[in-house]
Amino acid sequence: MTVAERTLWGKLRSRHLGKYKSQRQTSIDNYIVDFYCAEKKLILEIDGDVHGFDRQRWLDQKRQHYLESRGFTVLRFTNVEVKDSIEGVLTSIIQRLERL
Repeated sequence: MTVAERTLWGKLRSRHLGKYKSQRQTSIDNYIVDFYCAEKKLILEIDGDVHGFDRQRWLDQKRQHYLESRGFTVLRFTNVEVKDSIEGVLTSIIQRLERL
């Protein structure tokens, strides 16, 4: 896991983020997602610098479209967002969980 992923995992594990259980590095069909809340079908992806390149953005969009077509919700955050604004990231996650 990257530093950003470890930081977020520390906030998600053991139901630290409300009542919702999260898993990390979970396999869904042919993909491995960073974090997953099965109860709400919410996938969390933490994107590093490589996700800024055209080819990777295209692959991310293809992957996200596939997962959303299967009924999952995908939230993406950058490493920088997690590092610089973890509380804002957590607020966004909680708000989405409560709407699902």
